[in-house]
Amino acid sequence: MVQDDPSADSGAADRVTSLVVPSDYVESYERARRVDPERARNYIVHTMIADPVCDEMMVQLGEVPLRDADRFIRAAIENPDDPSLDDAPAGVHAFIEELETVPDWVDYDEFADGIRAFHRDSSACLAAMLGGVLVEGFSTTIAKSFFITGRLRDQGVRRLRQNNRHMIEILLPGGLETRGDGWRLSVRIRLVHAKVRQLFNDSDEWDSAAQGVPLSAAQVGYALTSFSARMLQHMKGLGASYDDTERDGFMAVWRYSGYLMGIPETILYHDYDDALELFRVGGLCEPDPGMESVVLANSLVNSAPVVAGITEPAARRKLAKYVFLVSRAMIGNPMADNLQYPPNHTFGVLPWFRFQRRYHQFLKKRFPKLSRESSFTAFNTLLEVSALQELDIDYKLPDHIHSEESRWW
Repeated sequence: MVQDDPSADSGAADRVTSLVVPSDYVESYERARRVDPERARNYIVHTMIADPVCDEMMVQLGEVPLRDADRFIRAAIENPDDPSLDDAPAGVHAFIEELETVPDWVDYDEFADGIRAFHRDSSACLAAMLGGVLVEGFSTTIAKSFFITGRLRDQGVRRLRQNNRHMIEILLPGGLETRGDGWRLSVRIRLVHAKVRQLFNDSDEWDSAAQGVPLSAAQVGYALTSFSARMLQHMKGLGASYDDTERDGFMAVWRYSGYLMGIPETILYHDYDDALELFRVGGLCEPDPGMESVVLANSLVNSAPVVAGITEPAARRKLAKYVFLVSRAMIGNPMADNLQYPPNHTFGVLPWFRFQRRYHQFLKKRFPKLSRESSFTAFNTLLEVSALQELDIDYKLPDHIHSEESRWW
């Protein structure tokens, strides 16, 4: 961990007199600050910022019996007027107060156009998530936390379905209204992140001086730009269409969901263009993908057939090969090579994918009996079905840093 000289930058430097740069970020920060010094500086600042309100609540809940902690968390989210909360630690009440405060920039009516765009082509959105957004997300240091906990290895299919479920629920009408399913799932993500940070802080498996705080505001803020702005770019590459109003509505949905996840407004994007710049500069700030990113990205793609419900080994291999190809076309050869994807040529892959979409949409509408199963249809339709297989929202949190030793959550 090193101290950066704030005199070299402007803007953010005026607000931060001393910047601590985690040692793993030193080299990448230098390349990012040459592109956009203020934005790069702000990103690195947030590698050392977590979620003070939720983190403090987790510390206080760690001092009460597990059954009571589970009960307090459920009541805080589902029924904050529950008299049983009278005995809850002060941190729970501070958490409730924050949840009950809706920022003045939230406009529920603005969500409608983005929701409409999603439901017009939800299969492209889910395909973009698996082949592009999640893979790009795991190219950052956030992969280290997932790798250490083993969450993706031990419960990978469940994890992917939870991602899909969250996206679908926030993009349903009313989903992000207070205590709607999308609202509750967004808050649940915040709780999980805080609990995982606490488990890391109580272990010797995380080096904050080198990597920043686990699941930092920078990492989660960067991930949000991928789920929103990069998602839209990937959807367009796969053949989806949307106008500016729909784009802005989609971004507004994800912005409020990100706020509910605990991302501070100091690194929460404002609009589509701001999100793309944060994605670009944040990506430069992040160290090059490590072994953890390689393992998780490849595991993610190989999990696609299982998520899609395919059991026959040859069919699984065929779909995984197809997803690797489409994913490489989406994320680009440099990143795919860094993640050690199987070598492949991507010329014409996305145009062919778009043609297949139009062809299958035509068959499904005019000649449904002629629409046959293929890697394309498996990738685009079975994922959508699988996303709705888990209907209950559970607020249990992990109680061990390693997934295989934790209770089910």
